[in-house]
This record gives sequence, structure tokens and C-alpha cells, in this order.
Amino acid sequence: MAKAFYSTGRRKTSSARVFLKPGTGKVTVNNRSLENYFPCQQQRNILQAPLKLTETEKELDVQITVSGGGLTGQCESIRHGLSRALIVYSDAYRGILKRNGFLTRDSRSVERKKYGRHKARKSTQFSKR
Repeated sequence: MAKAFYSTGRRKTSSARVFLKPGTGKVTVNNRSLENYFPCQQQRNILQAPLKLTETEKELDVQITVSGGGLTGQCESIRHGLSRALIVYSDAYRGILKRNGFLTRDSRSVERKKYGRHKARKSTQFSKR
């Protein structure tokens, strides 16, 4: 049995568990095909960028479990987890992935709402008189 390589990726409120196995390049997200889960081509490109960069898209099967957030946050958390799993698979990919910024966790998230305001920063309408 082939060994599986595992890593976790996060972005905003979504968290992705990524498993890599030697195979033919099949990608499944939450037991669904990639095209079925991410209908938008741009999101699929974001997700597959580490595989294309390291030229491993045809030699590794990827199984992903993702939860939380929206589709954009999910695909970016998958990209982060996939990049980290590729380093576990082979440490030679570390330099190229780091240069393209795929190993850095994007820490930006939604700012909390403050009391006395409409949203996080939006205030009430100013009244002169």
C-alpha cells in the first residue's frame, strides 16, 4: 500500500485536510470531484497552482476534506494545505513554493462588529444640528 502524506491548511474560517498519495492525478473534495465541488475555473486554478508549479499534477492523487467559510476561503485553505503536504512529500519543493507565497498562512479575517456602530467601522450618520 502506498504511503499517504498529510497536511492542514487554513484561511479565514475554513480549514482543509489534504492527503496526497502516488497515483494518476485524481482530485476529490469532500468525496466529490473537483469540477463538481468548485464550478468556477478560477477557484480550481488557485487550488491546483502548487501542483502545476511543482509539476506533480499527473503523479499524485489528492483527497481533501474541507469545512467552514465560503468557496473562496475553502479553495485558498486547500492551496495552503496542499503546499504544506507537498513539502512533506518532498522537501525539494520548499524553495519554489515559498517564493510564490503558498506556504504563508493568510491571517486576514473578518473584523468583529463593535457596539454603537452599524458594522465593524461604519458609524451612524453625522448630524450637524
